[in-house]
Amino acid sequence: MKMKLNEDEKRIETSIEKNEWVSVENKNLYLKKLKSAAKNTLLKDKRMNIRIAGKDIQLLKTKALEVGVPYQTLVSSILHQYVTGKLKEH
Repeated sequence: MKMKLNEDEKRIETSIEKNEWVSVENKNLYLKKLKSAAKNTLLKDKRMNIRIAGKDIQLLKTKALEVGVPYQTLVSSILHQYVTGKLKEH
C-alpha cells in the first residue's frame, strides 16, 4: 500500500530520487557544530520587555499555533533570524 505524501514529503522524495542528498564528511564534527549552534541559539540569558499592539500579539499567537511553538519562542526566533541576517524583507 502506497502512503499519501504531503507537499513537503513529495519535495523530499523527489530530491532523494535526484541524488541531491550527500553524506557529511565528518559526522561527529558536524554534529558537534550543530549542537553548539543549537545551544547558543537556545541560550536565553537576558530579559526584554516591549509594548506591542494587542492585535499584533494575537496575530503572533495565531502564527505560533500554526507552526506549533509558544509565541514567545516564535518572537525570539524571528528576532534572532533578523539580527543575524537570515531574515530579510522582500
